[in-house]
Order: sequence, then C-alpha cells, then structure tokens
Amino acid sequence: MLVDLNGYAVFAKVAETGGFTAAAEVLGLSKSMVSRHVSTLEDQLGVRLLNRTTRRISLTEAGTVVFERAQRIVSEAQEAAEEATCVEGAVRGLLRINAPMTFGIRQLGAVMPEFLARYPELNVDLVLNDRRVDLIEEGFDVSLRISALTDSSLIARQLAPVERYIVGAPSYFEKHGVPKRPADLAGHDFILYTLLARPNQLEMENAQGEKEQTELKGRFLCNNADAMLDMMLAGTGLTFSPDFIAHEYLKSGALVRVLQDWAVPALTLHAIYPHSRHLAAKVRAFVDFTVEKFGPGKAPWVGA
Repeated sequence: MLVDLNGYAVFAKVAETGGFTAAAEVLGLSKSMVSRHVSTLEDQLGVRLLNRTTRRISLTEAGTVVFERAQRIVSEAQEAAEEATCVEGAVRGLLRINAPMTFGIRQLGAVMPEFLARYPELNVDLVLNDRRVDLIEEGFDVSLRISALTDSSLIARQLAPVERYIVGAPSYFEKHGVPKRPADLAGHDFILYTLLARPNQLEMENAQGEKEQTELKGRFLCNNADAMLDMMLAGTGLTFSPDFIAHEYLKSGALVRVLQDWAVPALTLHAIYPHSRHLAAKVRAFVDFTVEKFGPGKAPWVGA
C-alpha cells in the first residue's frame, strides 16, 4: 500500500493545534481539505483517530499512537529536506539559538554579522538568558553553554576553556587591602552570582595541589554578570569573573586580578544540540562557525 505522508502530516497538525480550523490556517489549506486528509488516513488504517464533537476533538487510543509516529515522520521528512540542501550556499530556514546573556552580548553578537553574511538564506532567532533551557521543550536548535554538562541526551561540541579570576577595582583594594590566600577572602565583600549552585562557596587550588574552600559573604546578589560588573567597577566588592568578561578590564587596569597563584575550577564553552540521526545543515553550519571563532586556540579572550 502506498503510504499517504501528507495524510500523516495533516493529522499531526490537527492533533497539535487542537482542531481542523486551526490546522487549516497553519497549513494554508481549506478546512474541508484538512478533514478529507484525516478521513482518508482513517480509512486507510481502518481505525478512528479522532473523537469529534461540535465543541472539540480528542485523540482516540489509536490516534495517540499514530500521532506520536506522525510527528516522527514529519520531523524525519524535515531533516531529510535540510540534509538534502547541505551544500555550499544552501543553508536556509530559521535557526533558533540560545546563549548566555553576557557572552551573547560581548562575544557572540560581535561575530553574528559575519555568520549572517555567509548564509544569506538563513534567518536567526537568538535568545539570550542565563538560565538553563530545555532545548527540545523550548524549540531551540542549538545552545551555547558555559557550565558542567548534565544532559546525556544532547550532543556537545567542546569549544574554548573559560577560566574564572578573583577580581576587583583598584579602589576596593586601596580601601580593604589585598588578600594573600583564599582563606583571606572570607573577610572581603563579594558580589555573588545567584545562578551558581552554591554562590557563596569558593574552592581554589594552587600548582602544588593545595586546595582551600572559603565561604564568601556579600550584600549584593545578582543573576546577571553585566550588572555585577558595574558594581565591581564602582568598588563595591570582589567576584570571580569569567575571563571573557574580565580580560579587557584587566588590560586597561580598571580591574585587578588577585591570588594569581590560585585557580578557580575552570569551565568550558560548549555548543549543545539535540541528538539526531542527520544533523540539520543550519545547525552544522552554526556549530562549525562557533568552532572557527571560539574553538581551541581561536577564542579572543584566551591568553589575552
């Protein structure tokens, strides 16, 4: 029997939108044509897929099973189409990217014009926030993350290391003194980043393998690195800042790094995307671009 893939696609959209009228609007078809596709599919399968009333529709038990498979069929067909266009200059469609707020503003935003110029048929929806997003649930194609990886269902491409420095404004150290070892930090005011699992706990290690844990205190807690930076530049307190933020201020002297013989555990910038048998051309293009700009030995902040 010749399988009617259009029927599965139309049925999936009816189930997703909750009605024939809504599905018709999304698909650009008439309501009668949508209904005909679903009825034809039911006839071919020999089962009723939808319970229809004047007010609403609902999936039958068979419809629930077919809906899951229909979604997979549509997804596979979309991936096949994108895979088929994976030739130079053929990257197209909408690419939804998620990235950390400050990294997106200070690093990613600076290179996106080049990416868009390279792929003129591609549209990009870049969403910046510092919370951990669910890529699949929230419909993102790819994400840049600076954190430990926990979700094994995602593919991660390692990019650049991200070191964190203990930094503060010269005016702060003039007033409060310079800490000589990690234990001294307990007596200083810190600006605490609340999206960390334990924002007031700091572990540092030196080249000899000595480790020290310090409990930090601070009156200003914040979930955004740029707001924290302004407070720090004003001499309000210290923080452990990622090198991609701190490096330009250290170079200008606006910030000073202390305890250089001790290191905060480093993080890594990754490009994260959902597992798929065939990686979409648009995702591959972006991941390759991030490797080009932020991969090993390429990130502008590393060693700066």
